Amino acid sequence: MTKAAPAPKANMGQPIPRYDAVAKVTGRAQYASDMPLRDPAYAFLVTSAIAKGRVDSFDLSEAQKVRGVVDIVTHENAERLEPAKFFSNGGYASTTNQPLRSSEIAEEGQIIAVVLADTYEAAREAAHRVKVSYTAATPTTSFHSAGTVAARAKGQLAMFEDDPKVGHFDKAFEEAEVKVSAEYETPPQHHNPMELFATSVAWNGDSLTIYEPSQFVYGLKNGVATQLGIDPDQVHVVNPYVGGAFGSKGSMTPRTAIMASISRRLRRPVKLVATRDQGFNVATYRAETRHRIELGARRDGKLTALRHEGWEISSRADAYCVGGTKTTTRLYDCPNVDSLVWIVRADRNTPGFMRSPPEVPYLFALESAMDELAYRLKMDPIELRRINDTMREPIGGKPYTSRSLMACFDEGAKAFGWAQRNRQPKAMSDGDWLIGYGCATTCYPTQVAPAAARVRLRRDGRVRVEIAGHEIGTGAYTVIAQAAAARLDVPVEKVTVLIGDSDLPPAPVAGGSNSTASTCSAVMMVCDQIKQRLFKALMPNESLSDKAKETVGVGQTPSSRAARSDQPLDREKAFDALGLSVIEEYGEWKPEGAPMDSFRAMHSGQVRMVGGPEFGDKIAYAFGADFVEVRVNRFTHEIRVPRVLGAFAAGHIMNPRTARSQLMGGLIWGVASALHEATELDERYARYVNDNLADYLVPVNADIPEVEVILLSEEDAQVNPAGIKGLGELGNVGTNAAVCNAIFHATGQRIRTLPVRLEKIEV
Repeated sequence: MTKAAPAPKANMGQPIPRYDAVAKVTGRAQYASDMPLRDPAYAFLVTSAIAKGRVDSFDLSEAQKVRGVVDIVTHENAERLEPAKFFSNGGYASTTNQPLRSSEIAEEGQIIAVVLADTYEAAREAAHRVKVSYTAATPTTSFHSAGTVAARAKGQLAMFEDDPKVGHFDKAFEEAEVKVSAEYETPPQHHNPMELFATSVAWNGDSLTIYEPSQFVYGLKNGVATQLGIDPDQVHVVNPYVGGAFGSKGSMTPRTAIMASISRRLRRPVKLVATRDQGFNVATYRAETRHRIELGARRDGKLTALRHEGWEISSRADAYCVGGTKTTTRLYDCPNVDSLVWIVRADRNTPGFMRSPPEVPYLFALESAMDELAYRLKMDPIELRRINDTMREPIGGKPYTSRSLMACFDEGAKAFGWAQRNRQPKAMSDGDWLIGYGCATTCYPTQVAPAAARVRLRRDGRVRVEIAGHEIGTGAYTVIAQAAAARLDVPVEKVTVLIGDSDLPPAPVAGGSNSTASTCSAVMMVCDQIKQRLFKALMPNESLSDKAKETVGVGQTPSSRAARSDQPLDREKAFDALGLSVIEEYGEWKPEGAPMDSFRAMHSGQVRMVGGPEFGDKIAYAFGADFVEVRVNRFTHEIRVPRVLGAFAAGHIMNPRTARSQLMGGLIWGVASALHEATELDERYARYVNDNLADYLVPVNADIPEVEVILLSEEDAQVNPAGIKGLGELGNVGTNAAVCNAIFHATGQRIRTLPVRLEKIEV
């Protein structure tokens, strides 16, 4: 065991190396744009230079002179595709603003033409020679622009159905002994995965194969089929590896069906790799948000009133919002709660999921306000959270399936040295550097969705697992292999895993931190079916008794299996009795509380996810505590983060190595959310300015020298058969607030607008 592969604690799997490690470091892992196609036409996008208006005309004469140009597709000659329905309202698309349908321009960077050529270089050269005449209108850019339209989120989209509230907030806040009222802002941010947005398509008769990085191959398959007007069985999506996504590849984007229609028109495969700057517009992003938090408390720290009002930017075409009040209103014990979320429409591309979509911006506001309240009360911020900790959420009174929040704070504070800090702001320094400590709660809803799997066991112990899950860099291959190996009592080296292919049994979107729980629960169920067949072959006249189930580990949680009998199932004798050398089983698993149409929806690329605050008569969340040390130079105002620590509890940990890596990456991204990342907008033209990796700031190793992850042992048998809570998005929630809280402790200055740059420091 090493620091990178921490020794497992109770209810944790082994920290085995990643299943796909060798393939990735040797270059054998193939991504979408790596897939070989026979004689492809290379596509290059021409995107709009205005955010609002229309295209009057194209001059293609110079572009068509470039050697190797095959075709140029505009709205004037493009195939008319079926309208795309927005995913938040039961469709598949990341936006309903479909390009190449008319001359109208609804957003800067909208696709207005596609150049096809025999080489990528020729397509790029010709695209730069396309001349476009526009009639431009004045766009609305963001909150401060004239022309925005705001409306309550409730009722505009199916994903946000209510503004949580309970009690009588106004009266309680008026009577509160101590009050905090403050406004907070977070900027737009873009995913910027290392793998660019690529689409390769090829037709074989009337069957289409798509190679595209996707977090949901079944959604992409069904969505493209709908737009093309063909049967979903005619569409095959292949996607064994995704080079980063963070939500940007979770829904069908407009480009895919366009590329497929062009390929059908040319009778030739087409390959597109959008450029880095085009990725800022042809995919989604995290929208900017504004918040007003009002907290009322007694002098002993007990919350009596909490109100959270949020505003989010969306496009004219789509009402998208993340609505994080469903978490912030339930996090602490408070008898009087009110909330309201607004969608503000502007002339921008439609936002979308970005890692921990609701929690990152909304908990920044709440956890910052909680820190402000703690200082107002002259109370330790951890103690304030302890006083308001609860095992029942306040809105509906539902009990948490488990909640280890204060255990995370206690473990984290001890390891971080929280007790050694001087509580007074501006009281700690080292030469020219002011030192501050900050902390914040992190949480993320535990979610799970229906999934199916096919498992094949050979007499020699070799196992093959098939499930259309997704390897987005988080270790899906590894944990699925571990789940099958543990369930069938075989070495993990004997397990082969096939994922990322729509011909495999369906799995849900790789989002909402549900993948490990969903896919592993399905795989475990099918492995149990195999074990039942083996047991019945040995004892054909007996039913599978409780004692027998205990012996073979059927239907048990990871912790209960650890305590089962050591008598192994005699696999050789069972295969002899069956007269077979291979057993294969298929199964479809549905979590408790999922709707009756879950299996039909699963095959049609729709997700019926349950969990978080919508988990029947319970509420399910994973928790953690973040600690940050900052140093602020009293003369230059430089901000440094020498160390970050996170302590997390997320149920059964399949693999401490991959879990630690995910959580470490989340902590780093949380610091980036506070100090680095912001998509800059030209307010005049609704245009993204820093649409590249030179100007879009992300942290490097020197920015955060020390990152420590503590994994707490936690067992929760109620969330799913695997006991997994999910942690992919847990790590980057609350960290931005912890950084700002540390800056206040160092400087005495409260900064409520992200990102924090040195020009905002006034010490």
